[in-house]
Amino acid sequence: MSFQILISDPLSEEGIHPLRQTDNMEITVATGQSEEELLSNIEQYDALLVRSQTQVTKEVIQKGKNLKVIGRAGVGVDNIDLDAATEHGVIVVNAPDGNTNSAAEHTIAMLMSLARKIPQAFYSLKQQKWDRKSYVGVELKGKTLGIVGLGRIGAEVAYRAKGQRLNVVAYDPYLTEERADKMGIQCATLEEVLHQADFITVHTPLLKATKHIINDDAFKQMKPGVQIINCARGGIIDEDALYRAILDGKVAGAALDVFEEEPLQNFHLLELPEVIATPHLGASTVEAQENVAIDVSHDVINILNGGVARNPVNLPSLPAEVMKRIEPYFNLSEKLGTFVAHIAKEAVEEVNIYYSGDLTEHDVTPLTRNTVKGILKRFLGEHVNDVNATYFADKKDITINEQKTSVTKGFTNLLTVEVKTRNGFAKVAGTLLNGLGTRIVKVDTYSVDVVPTGNLVLIRHKDQPGAIGRVGSLLAQFDVNIATMQVGRSDVGGDAIMMLTVDRQIDEDVLVDLKEVTDIYDVTPIDL
Repeated sequence: MSFQILISDPLSEEGIHPLRQTDNMEITVATGQSEEELLSNIEQYDALLVRSQTQVTKEVIQKGKNLKVIGRAGVGVDNIDLDAATEHGVIVVNAPDGNTNSAAEHTIAMLMSLARKIPQAFYSLKQQKWDRKSYVGVELKGKTLGIVGLGRIGAEVAYRAKGQRLNVVAYDPYLTEERADKMGIQCATLEEVLHQADFITVHTPLLKATKHIINDDAFKQMKPGVQIINCARGGIIDEDALYRAILDGKVAGAALDVFEEEPLQNFHLLELPEVIATPHLGASTVEAQENVAIDVSHDVINILNGGVARNPVNLPSLPAEVMKRIEPYFNLSEKLGTFVAHIAKEAVEEVNIYYSGDLTEHDVTPLTRNTVKGILKRFLGEHVNDVNATYFADKKDITINEQKTSVTKGFTNLLTVEVKTRNGFAKVAGTLLNGLGTRIVKVDTYSVDVVPTGNLVLIRHKDQPGAIGRVGSLLAQFDVNIATMQVGRSDVGGDAIMMLTVDRQIDEDVLVDLKEVTDIYDVTPIDL
C-alpha cells in the first residue's frame, strides 16, 4: 500500500531522507500554500508535515479525510488544532529532542550577549564610533539565573549555566527536590524565582496557564536591574508589561527570540536600547533542522505502517523501556476488546479492565486505550483508533475503569475485560504464552484455550451428548470447514459453550439454522 505525504513547510532534505528511502511513501513538497490551496488538496494525503508556518486548522483536518498523522518538525504545536485532530483520530507527533541543544545554546548566547551588551556595542562600532564607556557589562559568575520551566530545554540551559558558574534557581510544577539536588540547582516556587534571580529565562510551553505568566505583577516582584530572556514562546511574557518595566528602570535588559505576533509587526520593544532580539532563531541550526525532520519522518513512517510513535502529542507518551515491555500485549488487548463487544451484542455502558501478573509493574494506559478501541470499533466503525477511542467513550458516557490485581489464576500475566450493558455483563480474559503467542483463556465463567484470530463462532448450548456432532454435521452441509473447536462447561448437563474457528465467515442462513439446532441457546459469529 502506498501512502501520500504532503510537506507544506520548508524542511531539511537530509531530514526527509528516511521518507524518500521508504518504498511505500510518495512525497509532495508544496510550500507557501494559502489556506484555500491547502483545503483544496489536503483530502488526498495520508500525512502532513509542517513547521510553524502552516496553520493546521479544524477545517484543514476535517477536509483531510485520509489524514492519519500530522508531523510538526519542532517542539511547539501551537499551529495545529489538537482537539480537532484528536476528535478525527489523527495522531500529531513532534520532535521534542531534535532542537533541544540548539535552543539551549541560543539561550546561553542571548544571556551572554545581554550581560555584555555585545549587539549594542557592535552596532555602535558599525556607526564608526569607539565608545567603550557606554557598554560596560556584568559578569555571570556568582549571579543567580532563574529558570521558569525545567523541561528538556530548560534543563539543558541549567547544565550550561552551571558551567558559567551561575547559581541556578528553577521553578517547574513537576520539579522535585531530589531531581534538583542531582542537578545541583535549587527547586523553588515561581515567586521565589522572581525574588532571587538576577537573570530570568523562560522555557515553558505556551498554554492558558503560562500565557503572560511574566506580567506587571511578576515584574513588581523582581529585583531592580533584573534581565529577562525569552527563547521559548511568544506570549509567555506580556510584551507591553515588559516595555513598561524597562521604561520604569525595573528591568535593565531583555533578550527576545520570540514574539507574541510573528513575523514581528510592532517594533516598539526593539526601539528601546536595552532590548536585543533575533527573529526566532532558537532552532535555526543545520543540525537542529535535520534532527527534527529526521525524528518526525521516522514517526510518520512507523505510524503509517502500523507501528508506534516515539513522540505523540495527543497520546500519552511512555518511556521506551516501558513501551517495549507492554508492546507485545497490544494485539491481545484490542482482540479482547473486539471479542467482548461481539458477545455483549448491545451498547456498552461501562468497561472494566483488570491487569494481573507482570503487567501490574508497568503503566498500561496504552493497553487500556487499545482495548477501548477494540470495543468501540464494533459499534462505531473503523474510524475509531488509538487517538480518539477515549474521546468517543467520553462522548458516549462510557465509564472506563482500570484495575491491577495480584491474582493471576496460574498465568504469568492475565488481561481481563468486562463490559456492562443495560442487560448484564460479558467478560473475556486472555494471556500471552511464551513461544505460543496470544490466547483467550476464559469467556464469561468458562475456561477455554483459543487463538484470537480469524473467523470464530461462539455457541451457547446445553451440555448434552450429540451437541457437538449436530453442529459439525450442519456446518458440513453448508461447506463450512471447522479448523479448531474448544468446549467449556460449568457442570455436567448444565450450560456450556462451544468455540469454533472456521475457514470463512458464517452466512446469515447458516446462523439461522444453527440457532434452531436442539439444545442451542445462542450463536454469535466473531470476526477477529
